[in-house]
Amino acid sequence: MSHSILQLNEIRERINNIDQKILHLLGERRKISLEVAKFKINTQKPVRDIHREQVMLEKLVSDGKSQNLNALYVIKIFQTIIEDSVQHQHLFLENKANPENENAQVSVSFLGDIGSYSNLAARHYFSQKNHLLSEVQCDDFKEVIERVENGIADYGVLPLENTCTGSINEVYDQLQHTSLSIIGEITQPIEHSLLVAVDTDLERLQILYSHPQPQQQCNAFLHSLINLKYQYCSSSTEAMKEISALKSPYAAAIGNPISGELYGLKALQFNIANQKENRTRFIVVARKPIQVSPLTPAKTTLIISTAQTPGSLMDCLLILRNHGINMTKLESRPVPGNAWEEMFYLDLEKNIHSEEMKSAIKQLKEITKNIKILGCYPIER
Repeated sequence: MSHSILQLNEIRERINNIDQKILHLLGERRKISLEVAKFKINTQKPVRDIHREQVMLEKLVSDGKSQNLNALYVIKIFQTIIEDSVQHQHLFLENKANPENENAQVSVSFLGDIGSYSNLAARHYFSQKNHLLSEVQCDDFKEVIERVENGIADYGVLPLENTCTGSINEVYDQLQHTSLSIIGEITQPIEHSLLVAVDTDLERLQILYSHPQPQQQCNAFLHSLINLKYQYCSSSTEAMKEISALKSPYAAAIGNPISGELYGLKALQFNIANQKENRTRFIVVARKPIQVSPLTPAKTTLIISTAQTPGSLMDCLLILRNHGINMTKLESRPVPGNAWEEMFYLDLEKNIHSEEMKSAIKQLKEITKNIKILGCYPIER
């Protein structure tokens, strides 16, 4: 072995040793962050201190200059470390408030097969909580909910809204009738690509397999394909399985390119969504609600049905404003069997057990026909 190769191996070994020290220090930092969480429980201070984070980042950037480290590089690294620390502290608080949910393995129901966007969201959400997953595949949103209601699954994952196409009304309608509680949320990046099973080109395509939601989210691109027929599927994974079985140069599917590889597919065209920033917000449902620590920023979701009188909804919103409760989502859906009558879904940035929320709900009950609490859960970001 040449002297230069020996030198290179020695340099690489030094780098490996440094990397191991970094990992050890990151582990030590994580342990200490839990001591911070325990202290904040006693003092009832929020986990996140934005002012302290800003001061800390400024000092780290300044200190990094002496090591010839770029400011953006330092910020990117330590923002990731801070986010991990905050998430770790919130998970500690969540497990402390809900010790029965610390099971190492849980089952989760979701729409589609392995590789569907709902499946990717489920894996993303529960990986943050260090759970091993038993995955329950479902053909529609109703089945996702029923699997949890009848105890086959511990949790269900449902898409609620997309940055391109807005609310997913079918899911909202299912939430009217379930006894399940929302216990979490996760935002999943959506990468739509045009997937094929064999070598072909755009001009040869005659039929597209897709779930209606991805098709809507990609309709600007799809309109450029002449004489294309559509075959609707119950999920993106069903569309990918159909294409995989057909192995036709005239057929394509919309799906995630990484998931497509599971079915032997490849992308003919990447990133075909109408908007580059395409994300879907998913909710996680369970049979029992969870307790959210007052130190953790929380969101509460309600359904209210108001009287059919002028200004009735405005009266409800004024109650929220007067209690300083921020509303992040207002969605209306028709009441089944009652023509022209609607119920309203509200996402509110406040813990259900806070004095402000307790008072607001008491007043809302006095002026609404019906009110249903769908759940209180930690805000994702």
